[in-house]
Formats: sequence, C-alpha cells, structure tokens
Amino acid sequence: MRKTHWFLACLMAVTFLFVSIAPVLAEDHTGLININTATIDELTQLKRIGPSFAQRIVEYREQYGPFKAPEDIVLVKGIGQRTWEENKNLITIGN
Repeated sequence: MRKTHWFLACLMAVTFLFVSIAPVLAEDHTGLININTATIDELTQLKRIGPSFAQRIVEYREQYGPFKAPEDIVLVKGIGQRTWEENKNLITIGN
C-alpha cells in the first residue's frame, strides 16, 4: 500500500509541475510585445497605450499590413515619438 501512495504522490507532483510550467513553455521568452500579432489586451501593457490606441494599432495593421519596423508604431494616428521612446525596448515585430 505504501508503494501505491508514494507512486500516486509522485505522479501528482509531476502532473502539477507540468501544468504549472506548460503556459511558460508556450510563451515568447523575449518578453517583448509583437505589435504585428498582439491582441488589444496585450497592447495595453505598453506604456501610454490604452484600449483606444491599442484598437488603432490593430486597425492600422489590418488596413496597411504588418509593421515593417518597431518604430513604425508612430504611423498610427495619435502615437508619437514620446510613446515610441517609452516603449522601444518593449516592442518587436517578430522574425
């Protein structure tokens, strides 16, 4: 009986560990926000970007296609150089 309990305890521990780290394994470990693929919620994590500006970013890329460079975020109406400067280390356009 003890071996069964030990086995179940180990199995539960391994399952818990896997379930805990599975989302981390799926993340982009750069910690950057890809402005070509980010959702509105993800974009609002950027400094000075609220839901309204996040929506504009999504609409811009839908209308004009993907951003070619991270600094192209300033092409979105209302997003200026100051916003770019505050976020330039947080933004990517992917590979």
